[in-house]
Amino acid sequence: MSEIDFDLIAKGMSQAVPFAGHLDLEIVEVSEGEATVLLPDRPELKNHVGSQHAGALFTAAETASGAAFVGAFAERMGDVTPLARSAEIAYERIANGTITAKARLGVPAAQALETLDTDGKVEFPCEIELTDANGTVVAAANVRWHVRLKQQQQR
Repeated sequence: MSEIDFDLIAKGMSQAVPFAGHLDLEIVEVSEGEATVLLPDRPELKNHVGSQHAGALFTAAETASGAAFVGAFAERMGDVTPLARSAEIAYERIANGTITAKARLGVPAAQALETLDTDGKVEFPCEIELTDANGTVVAAANVRWHVRLKQQQQR
């Protein structure tokens, strides 16, 4: 297994996902099955009460889950097609200021990869916690990922 450059993955994802770039999301950390994304505090990301917009919070959560997925599947990205199959978010508190979204896959990466190789596909959850600058949880999300081997490589 070669050394994985997680910093390069984070930079590449910021460029590869234009919508995340549109919101100015910053992928600050990626590791095997985990990732951290920052949602900036900008006027155009606010809602009618002056806090972070629900859609911006959701996008930060989904982006963090995607980065965690890429961290786990980094060496196999050319072999797979990933899709977010479903997502759920609970808005717990008013979200003010810069928001941190921390994501973690709900299964060990090795287990997910083993299932992928055995079945040609795998589904797994990714849990995301969104916090404000004080560490207060403002939202919690779950994104369910569906990953399959690319068509020409399926068994």
